[in-house]
Amino acid sequence: MKYRALFVLTLLVAGSSRSEAVGYCGSHGGSPYDYRELLCHALVFYEANRSGYLPSDQRVEWRGDSALNDGADNGVNLEGGYYDAGDLVKFGFPLAYTVTFLSWGYITYGEGYVQAGQTQYLEKTIKWATDFILKAHTTPTTIWAQVGDGDLDHSLWGPPEDMTMARPSYKLDQNAPGSEVAAESAAGLAAASIVFKNSNPSYSATLLQAAKELFDFANNYREMYTNSLPEAADFYVTFGYGDELTWGAIWLYRATGDDSYRALAEQLFTEFDVAYGASFSWENKKSGCIALFAELLGGNYLNILQSNAAELRNFQTTPGGLHYFQHWGSLRYALNHGFIAFRAADLGLDTAANNEFGERQINYALGSNPRSSSYVVGVGNNPPTHCHHRAASCPGPGIPCGWDYGNSANPNPHILYGALVGGPDQNDGYTDERQNWEQNEVGCDYNAALAANLARMITHQPL
Repeated sequence: MKYRALFVLTLLVAGSSRSEAVGYCGSHGGSPYDYRELLCHALVFYEANRSGYLPSDQRVEWRGDSALNDGADNGVNLEGGYYDAGDLVKFGFPLAYTVTFLSWGYITYGEGYVQAGQTQYLEKTIKWATDFILKAHTTPTTIWAQVGDGDLDHSLWGPPEDMTMARPSYKLDQNAPGSEVAAESAAGLAAASIVFKNSNPSYSATLLQAAKELFDFANNYREMYTNSLPEAADFYVTFGYGDELTWGAIWLYRATGDDSYRALAEQLFTEFDVAYGASFSWENKKSGCIALFAELLGGNYLNILQSNAAELRNFQTTPGGLHYFQHWGSLRYALNHGFIAFRAADLGLDTAANNEFGERQINYALGSNPRSSSYVVGVGNNPPTHCHHRAASCPGPGIPCGWDYGNSANPNPHILYGALVGGPDQNDGYTDERQNWEQNEVGCDYNAALAANLARMITHQPL
């Protein structure tokens, strides 16, 4: 898909298009926030981060085809997928986690997507990623885990459509394995197979078969992926693969009902001390594992989840009430852990406390904070206007874009609707500057947390 000529003319003459001025999603009402409109926009964000040939129903019209030759350096087709964040690298590890979390949110709170009229868009969002993962899984023991050089990418500023730099592709295989990437990809494809089980059974079966292969690769060739792919270490370093192996096994049990996966998942849960760790993110799956084990297996896993959720609730809090787990992308962790609290609440564990905690996190992100400001671009009161995102910060095709735009004090020419930014510091402070990437970058994994929490809020919000 090329840029639409009429849109470009409108943009250059008037400064924005009608769709950019009003957004892509109609108002549904609701209090204190319109969670259904927000869920719609949370998925629109992913269209702005698409790589490859764009479809005819692309809503974000200021994006065009890009990175069409990804993988050509190694003779493979790695076109498609999503750019990771505000940069233009395609990192396989956080992408797979994004798929798992988006799928989990839908599997658990699908009624929220139905009420918001977003089921079809959610499936498209997931499929754009899973199609790419399937492409990247070229043999039973191979996955292409990264496209693009992070250091080179970060030294340049411009839109994806104008990229001319080299985009090397990197694989993991038997000779250079990476259990975190392979196991997380297995989890993502297994979870997505559940999403598509009724709407697209043949695609669901394809996803599940690939998930099984990738899990076997991860488990049979155990190695930390950054040992095999040091090019990723400065961007997505991990500290062990045990949680991903456990996560992959329990998702395969959830997708198949095969007791051999259940037995293996429980073995891995014990082997890697998964019960002892309160965190959930692209890097650490322990709290996610605990929640899923509690849901599927019950018993003592419910007690472990109860303790885990309490530990998360009692962690450091900002004066304004935000769960503050880490400074970089603080809202990501708040919403990740809020989702774990929601799962605990819905399983009857400290229901009032966990509901209050989860609702406080999502509503903080939407505007219930000392700044009375939304942290979702384009939506709510006083949202960010300078988010760290190359495509949104550049004016359009035919107009050179470089560091003058990257460092400009002017708002982004395009509104990156639905994107959750990193969030405030430990004192609720926030600076809306483009190069303040710790607080103001966006990311595919951020919006997975946003969407999952919004879907849950919709299921608990009267129509």
